[in-house]
Amino acid sequence: MKSMGSRDKLAAASGHRRTLFVVFAFCFAFAIFLYTTSHFTSAASSGLGASASDSAAASASTTAGGGGGGLVGSGSSKLPLPVFDALVHYASISNATHRMTDTDIRAISAVIRARAPCNLLVFGLGAESPLWLALNHGGRTVFLEENEFYVKYLEPRHPGLEAYDVSYTTKVRDFRDLLAAARASRAKECRPVQNLLFSECRLAINDLPNDLYDVAWDMVLIDGPSGWNPNSPGRMPSIFTTAVLARSGATATKGRPTDVLVHDFQFEVEQVLSKEFLCDENRVAGSGTPSVGHFVIPGGGGRSDAFCSAQEEGSSESGEKTRRRK
Repeated sequence: MKSMGSRDKLAAASGHRRTLFVVFAFCFAFAIFLYTTSHFTSAASSGLGASASDSAAASASTTAGGGGGGLVGSGSSKLPLPVFDALVHYASISNATHRMTDTDIRAISAVIRARAPCNLLVFGLGAESPLWLALNHGGRTVFLEENEFYVKYLEPRHPGLEAYDVSYTTKVRDFRDLLAAARASRAKECRPVQNLLFSECRLAINDLPNDLYDVAWDMVLIDGPSGWNPNSPGRMPSIFTTAVLARSGATATKGRPTDVLVHDFQFEVEQVLSKEFLCDENRVAGSGTPSVGHFVIPGGGGRSDAFCSAQEEGSSESGEKTRRRK
């Protein structure tokens, strides 16, 4: 009878072989799919005899449909459902350390499936980053990460990964003071509709590459920066910046709502800041997991002095009291 150590080694070896086989099978199937798609596309193009001018017009139409910000691809480039499901399945059973739970991965993937291909902005790099990039096939996925060394480590290992490092000046221990200051300047520096490049709000991220502020973001996943201890930057800036992006510029005028997902939603900072800037009336019930908050921010901008309807009522009451005193 084999010892526990022997059984563990055999199981590990068997599991490793199964994983290699699954990866090989998936890559083979995906290569066949790409070849088939390319083959039929070429055949259709030659059969129709499309002219160069038609191709240019189609390209311009695709670019216009994606909105400002370089969305590439169209509905035809969406991943086939079996491939999508396979990627989610094997990511959800991965034994990688510091990864999301199965339910969290599936909840986020369901929203990506509904919006892809799209412009997807992700705060934070992690074990799931290659999955989000793959699921948004045909779209543009941008990652913002606090650790510049992690960005340099992952980019050469994942071709096509677009990531930028961000310097945060906030601390979790100060989140209540930062929130109070933002509330006090909601009609000024921390207003909902503004050009973040020139923002003086302490919660605003204003040092990203300039072109990112002009992208019409369809979806934002907030999974960073870190917030595990009082000295961590916390997700106050990423939540506030997302709330402004969704109501300003190209994102607000694209004519479609913006899906915002907040991971680790069970924690105080994430809940309080989401309620303040993403708003309860925009929250989608039934994400399937308490650790993912799902919000849908309507397009078309909004009031310049209030993020949420409750804040509008408060602003109206304050204005009425001022008029009465006069």
